[in-house]
Formats: sequence, C-alpha cells, structure tokens
Amino acid sequence: MSLAGRVDVHHHFTAPSWLDWAEQEGVVNREKLPWWTRWDLDSALEVMDKTGIGTSVMTVAMLGRFRERAQRQESAGIALRAAADVVKSHPQRFAFFTPVFLDDLELSSWSVRYGLDELGAVGVSTRTSVDGAVLGDESHDHLLRELDERSAVISTHPMEVPAAKDGAGLPGMPPFVCDFLMDTTRAAINLIRNGTLDRYPNLSFILPHGGGFLPYMATRLELFGGRITPGIEPGRVRDYLHRFYFDTAGPMSPSATPTLLATVDPARILFGTDWPPTPAHVIADSVTPALDSDPFLSEQQLQGINRENALRLLPALARS
Repeated sequence: MSLAGRVDVHHHFTAPSWLDWAEQEGVVNREKLPWWTRWDLDSALEVMDKTGIGTSVMTVAMLGRFRERAQRQESAGIALRAAADVVKSHPQRFAFFTPVFLDDLELSSWSVRYGLDELGAVGVSTRTSVDGAVLGDESHDHLLRELDERSAVISTHPMEVPAAKDGAGLPGMPPFVCDFLMDTTRAAINLIRNGTLDRYPNLSFILPHGGGFLPYMATRLELFGGRITPGIEPGRVRDYLHRFYFDTAGPMSPSATPTLLATVDPARILFGTDWPPTPAHVIADSVTPALDSDPFLSEQQLQGINRENALRLLPALARS
C-alpha cells in the first residue's frame, strides 16, 4: 500500500513509557484506565495499513491527577518525548500535536516552546473546556495571542458536559454519545461570540466529530444570534463557520454529509478516525468504506478530505 494515503488528524496516543512513569508515580492505576490507553505501535500501523492511512497525527494523551505543577510538567515532557520518538522512528507515518492546558497557561507556553520548537510538533491540541471555562474564555487570551503569533493549528477535543443541577451526566449515557458533540458546539460558538476568531485571525481550529452540532444549527445562530451575549451578527455566521476545520471522526453518517457540505467549506473537511477509542474493526469495516462510497461526495472532494486538505493545513506532512 502506498504511503501517500489518507492523513488521519484524530489519533489518540497514550505513550507506554508515560503509563509506566505514571503508575510508578501513583498518578494512575493502569488496570482502571480505559482500554484505549493501551496504545502500541504495531496495532497503530496495522489499522493504518488496513485503512489506507499514510500518516496519523497523534494527540498526546495524559490522564490522572497530579500533585503539583512540577510533576505535571514532567508528565508532559515524558509523553512528548515518547511522541517525538515515534515520529523519529517512522517519520513518514506519524506526526503529533503538542498539548496546551487551559487551566495552566505557563505550562502551556512551556509545552508550545518544547513541543513545537524543539521536538517538531505540527500544531497544538487542547480540550474544549476545563473546569467550566470554555475555549475562548477571556482567561485564554494570552495563550491564544501567543499561538496566533505562530499561526498555529489548534486541534480541539471535547469533554463531558456537566448537568445543570448536580454536575453529573445523564445516567447510562457515555459522554461520547452526546456530550462531546455539545461541548464542541459550545466551544465553537464561544470562539465566535467572544470575538476570538476576529482578534486572532491566524489561528486554525480543528473541530472533531464533524463539528458536533454546529453545522446543523447554523440557521439557529443566524436567527437567534442577537439574543446571545455578546451578540453574533447574523450575516457573519456563515463566514465564521468557514473559518473552522471539521474532521470526520465520529463516525459520520452519509445522511449528515449534505448538511455539512451545505454549511461549511468542503476544503476544510479532514479525515479522522478517533482511534483507538473507535475500535479498529469499526474503522476498517464501517467508517472508511462508508466515507469512500458516500454518494454525496465527489471524487475531488473525497481526495481532499482523505489527504489534500490536511496537507494544505499542515504542510510539514507533505514529507509523507
């Protein structure tokens, strides 16, 4: 299979060496972590080869609670060096985003310098909300200004949405079913209404899972944006939506494609798997065949989604 295949912009990486360190430090209990934290190189390459993925861009994952700031930075350093080692050993197959932390801007600045400048990350990754502060909150301006000066690509990932009364999600409802889509949508709207996209025009945000509910509520934003505080000018909603990139992880259904294509710029749709949380057999047997046979996508659009759009956004990947 040619390495000049799909570019997967949504690949979760939990470094085995980080797991060893975190367990030794008492940060995590390996047996109690989600199954998808058992990342290994052979399994990654196997699913990539089966589905025609030439390059995967890894989002570096670190779970657990940390006692102090120094330990958190040590954690990030171990995970980042492990990601850089994977890229060094397989430069055509992997790249990575360096994480930023919405609740620790000083640590974020360190991660940006270390990950981008020293280790060669192709962009940054962030959660869409932390401790109730949604991406685009005024407390994030210093970090976003720093990233804007670098014309950074920011890959986002949602979190569970707390319920209004007791802070707990719906019983029996895993967050990836609904909450993740809502959290992504809230973050995107927050970036619009707080003027983040206007103040920092050099930033490129990737919204996962087809942008959550955002493409499907564009008309509602146009109709009711004036009731939001600060208000959103109805005539600018479509322009704002064309500022975002949208990945196909989810998986997306062909029934959603017409709405997505009618709402966003097709040149800003990117291929994503969400592996390993989305199992390999689902990606190989359902997700990629459905995308490749989607009747609403032209051959040119499919080629863009699978590879070319990502290369324009992340030109460092052209080596693959």
